[in-house]
Amino acid sequence: MRKISLLFSIIFISLFSSFINMDKYYESKDNFNEPYYFSSITNKAFKRGEELTYKLHYGFIDAAYVKLKITDEKIQFRGRETFHIIGIGETCGISDWIFKVRDRYETFIDEKSLVPWMFKRRVNEGGYVINQDYSFDRLNNKVSSEKGKEFDVSDNIQDMISAFYHARTLDYSTIKEGDILSLDCFIDEEVYPVKIKFQGMQQVKINLGKFQCLKFTPVIQTGRIFKNEDDLSFYVSNDQNRILIKAEADILFGSIKIELTKHKGLLTDLEQIIK
Repeated sequence: MRKISLLFSIIFISLFSSFINMDKYYESKDNFNEPYYFSSITNKAFKRGEELTYKLHYGFIDAAYVKLKITDEKIQFRGRETFHIIGIGETCGISDWIFKVRDRYETFIDEKSLVPWMFKRRVNEGGYVINQDYSFDRLNNKVSSEKGKEFDVSDNIQDMISAFYHARTLDYSTIKEGDILSLDCFIDEEVYPVKIKFQGMQQVKINLGKFQCLKFTPVIQTGRIFKNEDDLSFYVSNDQNRILIKAEADILFGSIKIELTKHKGLLTDLEQIIK
């Protein structure tokens, strides 16, 4: 079950790519000792109040659920408003008896540039506990941990939750089948290089309906969880929302499917294929 949590993290961070055309946003000296530049991203994909709920199936068993929520809060970091996003992952049913998982993730991402200011991770998986707090110094390109350690990072470094939301704002109109996209993501006190491959368009049917989706597979290290690179596939709605519709994986110890079961507060209606 611990590897199930890792799988969902891989899916989130894999959704971000380097195909970004960003104008520079200028910030005055009001909040810093010197002027600095931020990227300005046009966001037509999500808003405060959005909630996405996913069910995770392990074989024929409903094993866990994951909920992602953008709160209504407008918390500021260095005078800049942020989206406060909370991710909850919990086992359910028989899985909760066998191996209880209670995971909570929080990120505060800049409303204009969509990069994180703060990331919090609280993991309890069968008694295995992780508590992480990462503070992002956007001016000096550094990350500080709860242990007092400091790390050098790039301008557009993401955390495992912020990457999912940043990816939803990107323009995929010029992407071609076989293109490999890349990003650096900060995970477990290190910069984790993420690469994903676009596999084309595919219709995906779930309980909520049928959707036209963009299909991706991450370029990942094989042998630890996955036998082959194409053992993990995920499908993103080909509309303005760009939300994860489904993910499925063949892993060394079984098969897993993640499916969207509920949504509310979307910025635009989720487009379905009607027949």
